[in-house]
Amino acid sequence: MLLAASLSAEAQTQTYETEFARPLNEVLTDIQNRFGVRLKYDIDTVGKVLSYADFRIRPYSVEESLTNVLAPFDYKFVKQKGNMYKLKAYEYPRRTDADGEKMLAYLNTLYTDQQSFQLRADSLKKEVRQRLGIDTLLAQCVKTKPILSKIRKFDGYTVQNFALETLPGLYICGSIYTPQSKGKHALIICPNGHFGGGRYREDQQQRMGTLARMGAVCVDYDLFGWGESALQVGSAAHRSSAAHTIQAMNGLLILDYMLASRKDIDTSRIGTNGGSGGGTHTVLLSVLDDRFTASAPVVSLASHFDGGCPCESGMPIQLSAGGTCNAELAATFAPRPQLIVSDGGDWTASVPTLEFPYLQRIYGFYQAKDKVTNVHLPKEKHDFGPNKRNAVYDFFAEVFKLDKKMLDESKVTIEPESAMYSFGEKGALLPEGAIRSFDKVAAYFDKKAFANLKSDASLEKKAIDWVASLELNDDKKQVLQ
Repeated sequence: MLLAASLSAEAQTQTYETEFARPLNEVLTDIQNRFGVRLKYDIDTVGKVLSYADFRIRPYSVEESLTNVLAPFDYKFVKQKGNMYKLKAYEYPRRTDADGEKMLAYLNTLYTDQQSFQLRADSLKKEVRQRLGIDTLLAQCVKTKPILSKIRKFDGYTVQNFALETLPGLYICGSIYTPQSKGKHALIICPNGHFGGGRYREDQQQRMGTLARMGAVCVDYDLFGWGESALQVGSAAHRSSAAHTIQAMNGLLILDYMLASRKDIDTSRIGTNGGSGGGTHTVLLSVLDDRFTASAPVVSLASHFDGGCPCESGMPIQLSAGGTCNAELAATFAPRPQLIVSDGGDWTASVPTLEFPYLQRIYGFYQAKDKVTNVHLPKEKHDFGPNKRNAVYDFFAEVFKLDKKMLDESKVTIEPESAMYSFGEKGALLPEGAIRSFDKVAAYFDKKAFANLKSDASLEKKAIDWVASLELNDDKKQVLQ
């Protein structure tokens, strides 16, 4: 009787005049009960009311029902293990494997040979630069001598900190790892990813030191708004579209500096290598500068994910030439050697069956199919672990003729974070004219776009929460400081 009364009362409110409206959370609870599924919430349903609610339900399909119910609020679902569905806000840079497959199928219709692809590649490179706005920024950069630390000597390599002024008063800080062997060396520019600990973490030092021992000069540097950069602009600035352009600019300026100041660099062996967000920027650097001769993006490349941080997708470069994706951008590197490292525990799980065959087709236009390789680790997750680092060592040993006899990570000295600072832990050594506010950087972009950044203190928390949401497979992960 109580059930009948309840249904009767509800039925009276479900009319055309009320738009058959019901609270969203009630509708989602009904879907769980009707279809025997579990919903994991990463969205806010409080106070949200769904019009024509029950008419959006498809009794034969939980996924069609969820699509219809969530779409009016710009929400979506992601199928997880078993009968679990995760409800999330719409993410413009993230799509599904099926979307990636459709995108690559479409792109494949645009070119049938080397000539037609090269025309497409040239258009992409030109428009990516325009949409990134990098040339406007580069034109305003200064050329001053970098601030260099003393050189620290270790087993088979040395390390030197640097602080390079880019825009007036803005510095990019990093470390240069140099082989102790004599002669001309390969150079590898290493944009950093969002792994906990930044460029100071143990596995980063292991990779830099080992490659240096093997014969390559390696340069790593802070993300914008991370590490020492946060001393100047704050950590919230990292999650801005400005970070996308500035991080790409930093990589190019470091390359310029290294080639102009060093006589021990072999310009025929210029590589780029990074993982996760650093992998996204590895691809971007290879698009922006033809001086790179080898590229190795790690746990990053996909046709259906552009990178969830604004430092990877804040500027609309994926709209270039009518629409593109990171797989096609990576393809513009053909026929030069390229390694794609993927795993089964993140968005790169599709690489062996989707992105890699696509890249092989493009490289085939240049009779260079053997120049693109994929190391896939199906049982591993999103990190830069030993097997991923070994894949990188093997790749650069082959293409740059490095000395594999020097491959021994145990010989690398792991330095404390403080040893890698240029300006001290709290920025006490920042030059007098150094920028100390993101406002000064925002002036180079659209001021209106960043109007809320300085006043929205919650962005600091959002930045921290975002890093935590990555669920990195790293026992020593840290949040932004």
